[in-house]
Amino acid sequence: MEKMKYSIVIPCYKSSKTISKVVELTMGEMQGKEAEFILVNDASPDGGATFRVLSELAETYGNVTVIDLAKNAGQHNAVMAGLNYARGDYIIAMDDDMQTHPSQIHKLLEEMEQGWDIVYAYYPRKKHSWYRNVGSAVNFWTVRKLIGKPRDLKTSSFWVIRKFVRDYVIQYQNPYAYLQGLFLRTTQKITCVPVEHFERAEGTSNYNLKALIRLWSNVLGFSVVPLRMAIWLGLCFSLIGIVFMIFYLLSLK
Repeated sequence: MEKMKYSIVIPCYKSSKTISKVVELTMGEMQGKEAEFILVNDASPDGGATFRVLSELAETYGNVTVIDLAKNAGQHNAVMAGLNYARGDYIIAMDDDMQTHPSQIHKLLEEMEQGWDIVYAYYPRKKHSWYRNVGSAVNFWTVRKLIGKPRDLKTSSFWVIRKFVRDYVIQYQNPYAYLQGLFLRTTQKITCVPVEHFERAEGTSNYNLKALIRLWSNVLGFSVVPLRMAIWLGLCFSLIGIVFMIFYLLSLK
């Protein structure tokens, strides 16, 4: 039987002080498995510090590939860039700050063995800031209403997918990717498992209000529902205008 291959995609943004530990701990968790790492530097504005650390990791380990984006593209697009290089039968995505801890990977992989195509990690107790939790709640509500996400499906940036899902997703050519929506288009065999959410190993979250608004905008751009609403509103206002015009013309007689 051919050995299963794994790809670990990690978008990196100002993570020069954490990414080495993330990679090394993940390698420990994946020991005995054939795994590759795709590290995507999302144009980190830190004077090249993150890219230097990533380059050192690539020089040290033969299974590490580094992608250096020319401009900041956001987490979802950075992951998309990594997916284009992933060759594993299972592709794992995780963060660069130790909050999606490598020690929890086995829980997702064990659930995948039950026949799922996508397994998300979710956090019964989150360690995010309050405003990010509020922003995430608004985003999840929007996704459920506009894209049809099942109510009981909890999602995060920590997940595992099968290769055929990756093959479908990378065909998406629009500039603003929304991975959750693309996954829901690909398969219904999606589940989630509870994992522990760890504290950030260094600094504060790079997800500010601007980033959350951009993510929410991506959701709106991904769904056809806002366009349909705009069309119906346009038709309603047109009909109202026609009715008023008829009344106006009749009043002139």
